[in-house]
Amino acid sequence: MEMENKPEEEALTIKASLTCIDLENSDLHQSAALLKQACLDSGFFYVINHGIREELKDEAFEQSKKFFGLPMEEKMKVLRNEKYRGYSPLYDQLLDPINQVRGDCKEGFTIGNEGPKYGPHLDKPFYSPNIWPNPDVLPGWRETMEEYYQEALRVCRSIARIMALALDLDAGYFDTPEMLGNPIADMILFHYEGISDPSHGIYACGAHCDFGMLSLLATDGVMGLQICKNKDVKPQKWEYVPSIKGAYIVNLGDLLERWSNGLFKSTLHRVLGNGQARYSIPLFVKPSPECVIECLPTCQSENNLPKYPAIKCSTFLSQHYKAAHAHHKKT
Repeated sequence: MEMENKPEEEALTIKASLTCIDLENSDLHQSAALLKQACLDSGFFYVINHGIREELKDEAFEQSKKFFGLPMEEKMKVLRNEKYRGYSPLYDQLLDPINQVRGDCKEGFTIGNEGPKYGPHLDKPFYSPNIWPNPDVLPGWRETMEEYYQEALRVCRSIARIMALALDLDAGYFDTPEMLGNPIADMILFHYEGISDPSHGIYACGAHCDFGMLSLLATDGVMGLQICKNKDVKPQKWEYVPSIKGAYIVNLGDLLERWSNGLFKSTLHRVLGNGQARYSIPLFVKPSPECVIECLPTCQSENNLPKYPAIKCSTFLSQHYKAAHAHHKKT
C-alpha cells in the first residue's frame, strides 16, 4: 500500500516552473513566442503588468469572503438557478466522478455575461441575468464584482491577441463579434475548505480540464492548485502552481485545444485543501454561442489534417454542460 501511494506523495512536493508573460511588453511577437512555448509545455502560464489595480482585486476578494461568511440561510436566498448563476453550496460539483467519493469541498458564486438586452441571443442558454445578494446585506458588493468582471475580461482579450500571434494569425483574429466580441464568460468566486485526501477520493476540487477557450485565475496566495502536464502518463505526476504576487495564472481549455488541432493542450488540474481557508476568482472565457470552432488553417499541414470536425460553440458547450449535469445528478 505504501508503494502505491509513494508517487502521489512525492508529487506533492514538486512546484511547477511556468512562463511569465508581460502584457506591457511592446514586442508582441516576443511575447507570442514565449506564450506558444508555454502552451506547448504545460498549457499554464502567468501574466504580469495586466493593468488590474491591486486595490480592486483586494476588494473583490474581501467582498467574496464577506459573502461566504454569511449565514447559510442568507446564501441560499441566491441559490443557483437553472443557468447556474448564483450560489453553489459545498459538494455541489463533482468534476472527477471516477476518483471522487463525494463532490468538491468548495462553495461558489457564479456571475456571467448577461448578453444583449434585445435580439436573437436573448434566449440563448449561455446568457442570463445575474443573481445578486441583497445590497442591504452586502452594500457595494455588486458594483465591485461588476467592475472586476469587466477588468478581468479586458485582460483575457489582451491575452487572446497574443494567443492569435502564437497561432500564426493576425493579432485581431479573435476580436470579431462572433468570437470574443460578446463572449460567454463566467466568473466564479470560490471558497475551499477542509483537508483533501486523494487516497480516499476527497478533494477540494477534483481533477479536470477546463472546457472553454482560456481561464484567468486570481488566488489569495494559499497553496492548493496542482497541474498534471501529461495526463496520459501513469502514475500521474502532480505539481503545485505557486502564486506570484501581482500575477494572474492563465490556462487553456478543451475548446482551444480543438481549435488548434491539438497543438495546444488543455491541461489536467485540481485543488488540494490543507485545512486552511482558500479563496480564488477565475474567469472562464468562451466565444459567442454562434461561433463555429474548426481547425485553424495555420495548425494544418499535409501531415497534420484536421483531427476534429467543425462544431458550433453552443453545441460543444451544451455537450459538456450536459455531461457535467449528469455527474451532478448521480451525487
